[in-house]
Amino acid sequence: MTAREGGGLAPPEVRGMLFWFDPFLGDDVMSEAAAPSSPTTPPVVSGVVDEVHADWLQVRMPGTDYRLRLVPAEGLSAAVGDKVQGIVRAQALRMDVIPAGGRYIEPVQGRPRRIQGRAIGGNVANNEVYIKAGPGVVVTPMAPQRASDFSIGQMVSFDVRTGATIEVGS
Repeated sequence: MTAREGGGLAPPEVRGMLFWFDPFLGDDVMSEAAAPSSPTTPPVVSGVVDEVHADWLQVRMPGTDYRLRLVPAEGLSAAVGDKVQGIVRAQALRMDVIPAGGRYIEPVQGRPRRIQGRAIGGNVANNEVYIKAGPGVVVTPMAPQRASDFSIGQMVSFDVRTGATIEVGS
């Protein structure tokens, strides 16, 4: 049963928003940034710019081996060595709920192509699911799937559409 059908974990006071904080998930470090303070707050990641190109920049996530190649949001200007903090956004081609597994972004260096992690929150109105996959990622499922199809605590795995972005200062 999906959250849309009344089987989700959202309590009545947050209907229309997806999920709430689930303490059993723990608070692992997400690239020096804490887990969202609320399940309706997008996860923020911190990193250092490694490379800058016309269409993308590469962000190194401290404390991990991740060097993610991301498209900067409009108006973002960063130089090599700059520290950045922001929201990573990706579009999921198809999200599968899986019974178990680890959290990761593939490849470790380059454009994100595959993500697996745990749903930690989201926003139904904006069709966003917040995924903890090492660094936190705001994911938009593509039709026919919707954010309301997923519940907090579910492990999901999906391929990422080209063009994952970083919005600094959001």
